[in-house]
Amino acid sequence: MEGLQVKEEKDKKTDDEVVHLRREIGLLPAVSFIIGTVVGSGIFIAPKGVLMNSGSVGLSLLVWALCGILSLFGALCYAELGTSFTKSGGHYTYLLETLGPLPAFLRLWVEFIFIRPAVASYVSLAFGRYVVEPFFAPCAAPVVLIKLVSILGVTFVVAINCWSVSMASRTQVTLTFIKMFALVLIIIPGIIALAKGKTENFQNGFEIDSLTLDKLPLAFYNGLYAYGGWFYLNFVTEEVINPNRNIPLAIIFSMVTVTFFYVFVNVAYYTMMTPAELLQSDAVAVTFANRALQGLSSLIPILVALSCLGALNGGFFGAPRMLFVGAREGHWPKIFSMIHIRRHTPLPAVLFLYPLVVLMLVTGEIYQLINFASFSRWFFIALATTGMLIHRYRFPLHPRPFKVPLVMAIVFTVVCFFIVGLSLYSDPWNTGKSCALTLTGVPVYYVTVYRFRLPRRWRHVFNYCSKKVQILLEVAEQEVQTY
Repeated sequence: MEGLQVKEEKDKKTDDEVVHLRREIGLLPAVSFIIGTVVGSGIFIAPKGVLMNSGSVGLSLLVWALCGILSLFGALCYAELGTSFTKSGGHYTYLLETLGPLPAFLRLWVEFIFIRPAVASYVSLAFGRYVVEPFFAPCAAPVVLIKLVSILGVTFVVAINCWSVSMASRTQVTLTFIKMFALVLIIIPGIIALAKGKTENFQNGFEIDSLTLDKLPLAFYNGLYAYGGWFYLNFVTEEVINPNRNIPLAIIFSMVTVTFFYVFVNVAYYTMMTPAELLQSDAVAVTFANRALQGLSSLIPILVALSCLGALNGGFFGAPRMLFVGAREGHWPKIFSMIHIRRHTPLPAVLFLYPLVVLMLVTGEIYQLINFASFSRWFFIALATTGMLIHRYRFPLHPRPFKVPLVMAIVFTVVCFFIVGLSLYSDPWNTGKSCALTLTGVPVYYVTVYRFRLPRRWRHVFNYCSKKVQILLEVAEQEVQTY
């Protein structure tokens, strides 16, 4: 009788009162979410790494275009996965559905032990640097002040994502338009200069005297870093309106747009700067602004800082959903599968990231961890697309509203494994440590998930603390299934 009474009370609740994540992300916010996360600090910094390793202007532009095409192939693979498996969670969900619980748990483990905190720290530090350094130029800015501003940026993004899904979505749309304005501001002077015949840096653009085959893959590595983030929409599949239509559309439009803008931004850089000058610059966009936009040169650092803030917001919007789904599947403590009863945001999952990022910012071990993060990220993306190919073969009749051409999926998977192999060859020490850190999740999985073997006293303490945190944060489990 009590169970029936509870069910009747739940039925009486209006949609606004029922605790669950709403579908609030339409096509424009979805496009903004992808573009806003992809376009961070990479396009303003990475051109140096691409040129250094490709050896010529023409080849560096070709690398940028090919990196965009490869990223589009990967994004289309994830469009198929996102429409085949309608749960949120991105990589985690696809590994769980195609390859089983252990690879999925390891992805969850490395994401929150070091990948997500390292990437968020790196982006927030770039934000802090671009905000603070203009006030101290030409002197060096105090490191403590840069880190303090970085922490304030992270705090702002966390507060928005805890407060409201629609507010975080609107913030992302606004920041995306600002960063596209920054790219247009760079492209227009470049196009005008080209029209006036300023093409001397493109003469003999494909000189390959300084090209060595062992460096070319590193050029792709730098380029693909700038395109990173195309998979974030898949973290929030359950919150996308009409995902079977909007996920593929948003992915295709976003990646084509980003590739177009990235190639033209690099063309603009080369109209105003010789390859030697570009290689000497630590902040390519700022050097370009000092040449081409003298009246607006002080605006560029602000726009780059806002661009970083957009990438940070996208990361904090998407990544906690992976933790949320992992907890819902029983791979993480149950408290992280709960959402705020009025705000309808995954509050515990968002808050979990905050101290990890702040701690990493304070300790400063960021750049080394970025090398760790790159290897693990590409390895698990390669596993996810391999899982997609295996799933296609094993379950040919499984409904797939969107299907990526097989050639694209195979090419992308091979390239991912090549990048992983290159990491092992070029940086065996950091890659080895990354493997070791990933494998630390195996005993954790067998002790806490496969067979729960924690002492009873620990369990009682943990359950007591979870209840108190649940009351404090005013969170509860979802009352309806959203997938």
